[in-house]
Parts: sequence; structure tokens; C-alpha cells
Amino acid sequence: MKKILILVIVAANLFASCKKEDKPQTVFKGPEVMLHDGKAWSVVKTDASGLPVELTITLNDAVLSSVPVGSGGHGGHDQSNSVMLPLHEKVKTLTPFKYIIVDYNPDGHEPQAVYGLPHFDFHFYLMSDAERLAIPPYEVDSSKFVAFPAPGMMPANYIPIPGGVPQMGTHWVDVTSPELSGQKFTQTFIYGSYNNSVTFYEPMVTLDYMKTTAEFNRSIPQPAKVAVSGYYPTKMKIVKHDGVSDVTLTSFVYR
Repeated sequence: MKKILILVIVAANLFASCKKEDKPQTVFKGPEVMLHDGKAWSVVKTDASGLPVELTITLNDAVLSSVPVGSGGHGGHDQSNSVMLPLHEKVKTLTPFKYIIVDYNPDGHEPQAVYGLPHFDFHFYLMSDAERLAIPPYEVDSSKFVAFPAPGMMPANYIPIPGGVPQMGTHWVDVTSPELSGQKFTQTFIYGSYNNSVTFYEPMVTLDYMKTTAEFNRSIPQPAKVAVSGYYPTKMKIVKHDGVSDVTLTSFVYR
């Protein structure tokens, strides 16, 4: 009888464990957008309760093999190297993110000594597209570029890069990032701001790292405070599979 009771308890625990692990997820795939000879799209996964599990940018291998490498100094933020990826409405009600813009830089960008390698800027924007498009060149009006978010709204160790980019804003870097201490730039995590607000989250990854890395995981530095309540990602990962590369924000927490 004792053995039977033990078997029943073990079986019940296994069943409960399987039920817990088999929670159904809902997947929302965004429209495919051409980027050079390949395609990019967004994917959102929610759990059985409708809460965000993953927010992904997917690039197929044709993107990585067709983007230019070097452009005589004219790559920068050329529109042919930028695409917008719409997000499902579900994401906009649960997270602070409104849409994604993928920017590819065939020559890298400033500071060239650090970020001068061909790379992708994956911008997850918290501001409306109309607000973003209204951001002028820094030389025209710098006032809102230097209107920084209140203390605690950026992660510790983050500082603003001098100047700013039109239709983007001010970029903030983690002073503890390896590339800022002389190591070769492979990937990093940037924050953006404009007019006293945090305006984007930005994984920044080199083309070479995207091509050669099968899987990568990292934590996202977190600010002490956020301006808008919602679900925020705490980790980022890159995974190659089935002819595509996924750049994913995950491990969401409510703040």
C-alpha cells in the first residue's frame, strides 16, 4: 500500500509539472518587410493569460548575405538600410513599445573608433512615429537632445553620447561595456532619450556576430524607475535556426 501511495504522489507531481510546462502560447507574426534581398518581421508571443513572453525581430539569412559592407562613408542611416516593423496591437497595450525600426550601418557610426564596424541597430521605440519624425538635426535645435530623463530613469553606469541623431535622439551607452575598454565591438545594449523621456531600447549587434553566433543571451541593464507602467524586458537573446536569426527581448516583468 505504501509503495502504491508513493507512485500515485509521484505520478500526480509529474502530471502537474507537465501541465505547468505545457501552457499554451499565442504567436502574433507581423508582416514581412524587404531588407535588401531578404526579409524581416516581428513576432510576439504571449502566454495563456495573454501576457508578453517574447518580442522578436526575425531576419532571414538572405538579409545577412545581401546587406552591403562599406559604402564609402554614405551608409550611416541611409533609408535603404532602414525598415519599420509594425507590432501587434496586443503588445502596445501591455508593453511600452509602439513599433520597431531596424537600421543597418554598412560603415558603422560614431564614435568610429568604437562602433565603426558594419552592424545592426535594432530600435524598439517607446514614442510615436510622428514624434520621432519630428526630431530635428542636433545642429538645428539641440535643446531637447540635452533635456535628459530624470535621475533613475536610465540604468546605472549609462551616460549620453555627445550630440544626437535626427529622427532618433540622444544615445546612452553603458560605460562598463567591453567595447569601451578596448575590446572589439560585437554587441551592446543602448538606451535612447529625447525631451526628458526614454524613447527607445536598442540592442546593437555587428553583422559578423549575427552571422557567426548560434546562440547568445544577456541581461538588459534596468533603470531604477520607469515613466509608464507596463511589462518590460529584462533579458535579450540571439538565436539562429531554420534559416533565420532571431533577436529577442524576453523575461518580461511588470513595473
